[in-house]
This record gives sequence, C-alpha cells and structure tokens, in this order.
Amino acid sequence: MMRLLLKIAAWSLAVVVVLLVAALAAFWAPDRSVAELKARWAPPPSVFIEVDGMQVHMRDEGVRDDPLPIVLIHGTSASLHTWDGWVEGLKSTRRVIRLDLPAFGLTGPFADNDYTLAHYARFMHDFLDKLGVQRCVLAGNSFGGQVAMVTLLARPVRVDSLILVDSAGYPLAPADIPIGFRLARMPVVGQMARHVLPRFIVEDSTRNVYGDPTRVTPQLVDRYYELTLRAGNRRALGERIKQIEVDAITDRIPQIKVPTLILWGGRDKLIPLEAGQRFSRDIAGSRLQVFDDLGHVPHEEDPVRTVAAVQSFLQTVK
Repeated sequence: MMRLLLKIAAWSLAVVVVLLVAALAAFWAPDRSVAELKARWAPPPSVFIEVDGMQVHMRDEGVRDDPLPIVLIHGTSASLHTWDGWVEGLKSTRRVIRLDLPAFGLTGPFADNDYTLAHYARFMHDFLDKLGVQRCVLAGNSFGGQVAMVTLLARPVRVDSLILVDSAGYPLAPADIPIGFRLARMPVVGQMARHVLPRFIVEDSTRNVYGDPTRVTPQLVDRYYELTLRAGNRRALGERIKQIEVDAITDRIPQIKVPTLILWGGRDKLIPLEAGQRFSRDIAGSRLQVFDDLGHVPHEEDPVRTVAAVQSFLQTVK
C-alpha cells in the first residue's frame, strides 16, 4: 500500500510540474525594449526628454503661448495615452502636457528604486523646470491625483488650479481590487510576474476599472499589456506597491487652497465615491461632479462628457 501511495504521489507531482511548465511556456512574456515599443506607442507628437537621468516619454500639444498649461498625470499601470480624449478636446484652446510617470509607460523605472510620493513630487518639479513651466493647471487620475497633490503641496505657488479624477489620497476601502494588483502584492507571484504575464489578467484588470466593461476594446488591452512589458516596469510596479504610503497626505489635503474640480465615476470599485465626497468636504471651495455610469477611469471611458466638465471649470478659473 505504501509503494502505491508513493507512486500516486510521484505521478501527481509530475503532473503538477508538467502543468506548471506548460503554463509558464504559454504565458511567458519577456521584457520589451523601448526601441521595440516606440513605433506603436510613441509616434509624433511623442518626444523623449532627459529628466533626472531618465528619458521621459511625453507629449506637449496645443497653444504654444498658453501662459497656464494643463499638465495631465496618469494613474498606476497607465500611460499618457489614457488622456487622448481630453487632449483632443482641449488642445485647440490650451497647451496640454502629459507624460509617462517613472515606473510606467515608456519612461521606465527610477534608477534608485525610490517610489515614495516625495520623490515623485521632486521629479514633477524637475520635469516642469525642464519645460520652463512656471505655473500650470495640474490634473491627475488615481495615483496621478495623489502625485498632483504632493506636487502642489511641495510648491503651492506653481499650481493655479487642480483637477482630481477618482484620486487616491485617503486609506483605501475598495469594493473590488483588480486581479493584476492583487497578484502584484503576493511576493512569490510578484516575482514570477516579472517574466510571465497572461493577457487575460490585463484584460480582466482593465475591465474592472470601467463602469461599462463592454467599452474595453482589444486595442485598449493591447496598450496596457504591451506597455507593462516595457523593460523594468514590472519590477518597478512591485517596488511601487511595496512603498505605498496609505495616508501620507491625508492630513494635508485641507491645506489645498487652489480652485479644485473633483470628477468621480459612480461605479468606481477601486476608490469608491465616498473618497470623492471626502475630498469635496476637505478642500474648501472645491466642486464635485459625479458620472453615475462610469468607473475608475472616467476620463478614458467617456472623454467627451468628462472633458466638457473640465472646460466649464477652466472657464470659471481664468
């Protein structure tokens, strides 16, 4: 009986190993170089500029002599492309600047692996210095909203007004975390994810942040998938998640005194509407607009309606 049990155990282990090897082979996804990705994801007007020793992927469009450019900051695992619709709506009357934050898109990781908010704030000011931007409107989604706020709080005179889109900033109480984020938090799986990336996980995570998942197209999934594969991004995401500062600026949010527009998707499962309502209470004079049918990335899901709210806001803060 013992020999039989040992044989069954050995065969079971062999089957598990074969299945694991097959899964690794099926989902093996090596890093891709910037050179490989540029043709599809960085055509003109994309440029790369040197900031803090990095080649930062950015786009600078619209009215060249606009004294108050709009600077757009994306969220975790996104890229400057998330703002395409807003740029189309704004560039005929405003100068619009957007970038891939370090750790994401085509910019790639910080050399020192420091993904604290303070480091991102310094980077943003160095980026604006490089472009000669003295004052601007800052807009950010999710983690990008948090970066926008710490950038403002580090040098308030530089920011004329603020737009927060389903922004981070308070301790999270998510109704549902995308599977990609959950896996990245698991040490062993996180290590494997540096070499393996099933496309269906990226698709599931993208659909999770939309109010209407049917709006997620194969081309959109391609973008999130391929830019995640940019050399260094998966390792950097793991480091970024380790260094999340849950309530680093919560107590400082009431210090924000500039005109502030808060846009929120009513179906946001990652950062629920309660956070948007709290921003509205904590930032004196701010205005909150909710889009009941949209999710965590309302600017991407329905750029026409959301940018109309931005245009209306900008008219009032001239």
